[in-house]
Amino acid sequence: MTKSKYSSSPWVRYFKEFILNKLFLKQALVAVSLLASSAVAVADVKIGFVNTERVFREAPIAQLAQKKLEKEFASRDADLQKQAKQARDLQAQIEKDGVTMSDADRQRKERDLANMNREYQRTLREFREDLNVRRNEELVKVQDKARKAIQAYGEAEKYDVILEDVIYFSPKIDITDRIIRTLSQ
Repeated sequence: MTKSKYSSSPWVRYFKEFILNKLFLKQALVAVSLLASSAVAVADVKIGFVNTERVFREAPIAQLAQKKLEKEFASRDADLQKQAKQARDLQAQIEKDGVTMSDADRQRKERDLANMNREYQRTLREFREDLNVRRNEELVKVQDKARKAIQAYGEAEKYDVILEDVIYFSPKIDITDRIIRTLSQ
């Protein structure tokens, strides 16, 4: 390999450094402009946070749904309480008078108590299943209304994104109270 007679010339070295510096300067300017434009873009993003658990607990439509369920299941709950009291009373009678009862009478009352307990457990299980089905139906209605209210609020207030269930959020982006007020109207 032969060396060019110009490769060691001071002018060639100066020219190479000049070109390299110019390229570096262009790359640096592009990088700085990209960073600046992304910082501006991030600054223009409007973010909100909604605590949906709180909305489902405190919003008037959620409280109304809860009261509706309580009213709907009040009589069945009262029947369950009545069954439980009858079983407790029979248990107390067996414990109190069991010594003086005949064996046949005691066995009959113990069978009655076992039947009462089985019936109570069956009724309680049905009650819980029915309550869960109805609670889920009402929850879907509340969730749908809340979702629509959040979406309408986000569009009206020009939010870019509204989040829920995050690990950390600043209180200044929390719009939960505003959503609850919107659902109150």
